[in-house]
Amino acid sequence: MDWMASVDIYCERMSAAFWAEPINAISNLAFILAALVGWREARRLDKLDGPIRVLCGVVFAVGIGSFLFHTFAQRWAGVADTVPILLFIILFLIVSMNRLFGLRWPMAVGVSVIAFGVSLLARQAVLSVTNVPLNGSESYAPAFALLAGCALALWFLRSPAARGIALAAALFAVSLVARTVDPALCAALPFGTHFAWHLLNGTMIAVLLLTLVRHGRPA
Repeated sequence: MDWMASVDIYCERMSAAFWAEPINAISNLAFILAALVGWREARRLDKLDGPIRVLCGVVFAVGIGSFLFHTFAQRWAGVADTVPILLFIILFLIVSMNRLFGLRWPMAVGVSVIAFGVSLLARQAVLSVTNVPLNGSESYAPAFALLAGCALALWFLRSPAARGIALAAALFAVSLVARTVDPALCAALPFGTHFAWHLLNGTMIAVLLLTLVRHGRPA
């Protein structure tokens, strides 16, 4: 595989230049700000422990990785973009199982692995019966399903965290729409809508971190 091969999948990019996607690149500041907001709130509430530090660090890495992808726009940068996102999804799920659902770490890891696996299988099942082009957004369907499922479960448990997780799920749903329609709107919006994916997801992650810090309790 040619790791230096160019990747051009967004409206804003019209050339292989470093700053060909200025809006998409700069909008990644939303992830950096989300990491700082979560870190500051955890420190304010004296809850800045290991898991929260790691989550904030991974969110910071999401911003850096996505910035690299929208500037260098090469396959290696695509890996730098997607790996921190996947890592955040898995780690946030595990920490949530511990802090919001009260499962001890071994059980939290086990439940998270099973839930993530089931969501991936469900995604494959849906893709096998439909051929609707979603600009790659279908890759994030498991994450949305897990987030919505957690919000529903917390609501049944009457947890104060339910509202925050539900808000995050709603933001994620809107951001998925922004990511999906980007190619279809190139003629009308030359800069596209992918930047809204960054801004909405940065906000969504800030909400997740704040909810976890304010309502989470180590089991």
